[in-house]
Amino acid sequence: MHFDQLLEQAAKIGQSDKIEQSALTMQFPENWCQGRTAFGGLSAALLYQAIRGKVNNDRRLLSLSTNFVGPLLADTPFSLYVEVLREGKNSTQVLAKAIQNEQVAVIVQACFAKNRESAINVPVSKSLGLSPVNERYTLPFIKGQMPEFFQHVDLCPQQGAMPFTGADTSHLGGWMRLKHTPETITEAHVIALTDAWPPTLLQMFKQPGPASSMSWYLEFVQSPNLTPGEWLGFEAITHHSKDGYGLEDGCIWSQSGELIALTRQTVAVFD
Repeated sequence: MHFDQLLEQAAKIGQSDKIEQSALTMQFPENWCQGRTAFGGLSAALLYQAIRGKVNNDRRLLSLSTNFVGPLLADTPFSLYVEVLREGKNSTQVLAKAIQNEQVAVIVQACFAKNRESAINVPVSKSLGLSPVNERYTLPFIKGQMPEFFQHVDLCPQQGAMPFTGADTSHLGGWMRLKHTPETITEAHVIALTDAWPPTLLQMFKQPGPASSMSWYLEFVQSPNLTPGEWLGFEAITHHSKDGYGLEDGCIWSQSGELIALTRQTVAVFD
C-alpha cells in the first residue's frame, strides 16, 4: 500500500461528521513500521490529512506540533479523532489524536491561517548548503538492516555519516523523495519525508542503539509548490544533548533552493 492510498483513508475520516468519525477506523501494513511502531512521519501525516478536511482551503498550514505518546501498531485498526479548537477570522487551531486499543498513540495540534497584507517583510536568512542531487548515491533498502518503511522512500545523503559509526559531528543532510511519485506534493508528503531521516545523534553512536522522537515541531514558511517527483533537501543539526535527550532542528528545501519548512524535535537516546 503506497502513501497516497493511506492518505485517502485518513482524509475520509477527517471529512466525516463527529458521529460517523467515532465509528471509522483505518490501519497500515507492517512495511510502514519503524521498529514496532508506525514510522513517525506516517502517523503525523495521517493525522494532518484528517485535520485538513476540517479547515477551509483558504487557510494554509503554519505549524504542526506532534507528540508520540505510545506505539501505533501495524495491521491493527485505529481511530483518528479531530477537534477544531477555535476558528477565528484569520486562523484555525485544530487538535487530532490517533487512538488504538483505547489508548492515545499520537497527538497533533495544527495551526492554519489566511495570508494577509503586511508591510513587514523579512527575507529568509538561511541558504541551501547541499550540492545538486546525484542519484547514484541514493541509499538502497536492505531488509533486516534498515527500518521497514525505508522501502518507500529515497534518501540521498550528502552531509554527516551513517548511523552507529562513531562520528564526531551531529550535522546531517541530503535529498529525499517518495519512491512512489505522488500526483501532487502536499504538506502531508513533506511531513512524512522530513521524518524519514534518522535522528542526527545516531551517527555519533559507536554501536547500534535505539533513539526515539518524543516531540516534533514543524513550521511551514510557505505552501509547497513543487513538481511531483522532485527531490526535497534536508539539513539538520543537534544543538544540545545531555542526560539522554537531544534537541535537533533543521530546514526543508525545494530542489531549486527555496525554504519550505523548519523542523525541530526532542529525541531520547539510549546509547
